[in-house]
Amino acid sequence: MTPRFDLIGLVVSDMAASLAFYRRLGLDIPAEADTQPHVEATLPGGLRIAWDTTETIRSFDPAWTPPRGHGVSLAFACDGPDDVDVSYAALVGAGHEGYLKPFDAFWGQRYAVVLDPDGHAVDLFAPLSAD
Repeated sequence: MTPRFDLIGLVVSDMAASLAFYRRLGLDIPAEADTQPHVEATLPGGLRIAWDTTETIRSFDPAWTPPRGHGVSLAFACDGPDDVDVSYAALVGAGHEGYLKPFDAFWGQRYAVVLDPDGHAVDLFAPLSAD
């Protein structure tokens, strides 16, 4: 049997703050999840995303320490170039840290990066043209 990619897991220090960030990006996460130590949401296409508190991770891995840097990022497709700017401004306006302001990338996308409450890089992108 071949393993099948099924879930992206994020470790968070504040579940409610993290889930609020991802709700702003359109993920459907019930409000009662804010107080849970582990939360999952199924994305279109069936891939799942999960959040675990640092306490949950340390319950089975006491030596766990937060990673440094942005080794992995999550990328959210926007409907168009203007939507990249609008989404970036809304997230930064809500107090989240902008990492790369929107720009026209040489690879043909409007592109920006915002950091979630735990410093995970979240890319926002859209094709520059409909071609």
